[in-house]
Amino acid sequence: MNYKYFENKECEYYPCHDFEHQNCLFCFCPLYMFDCGQDAIINNGIKDCSQCTFPHDKENYDKIIDFLKKELFK
Repeated sequence: MNYKYFENKECEYYPCHDFEHQNCLFCFCPLYMFDCGQDAIINNGIKDCSQCTFPHDKENYDKIIDFLKKELFK
């Protein structure tokens, strides 16, 4: 199950959020283009997800994959 989690402590932006063990696998959130129901703020038509930690939580890998399957294979 190692493919579900990757932490890049060498990244110049690490840590990008204030919590331990960030999953860097989804550094650029694959849910960005969708109405994901998370903590995004729309500001002048631009989605700001900077306060959202959902893709960085290692427990959310399966939820993200399931969401993408549903959205992409409608």
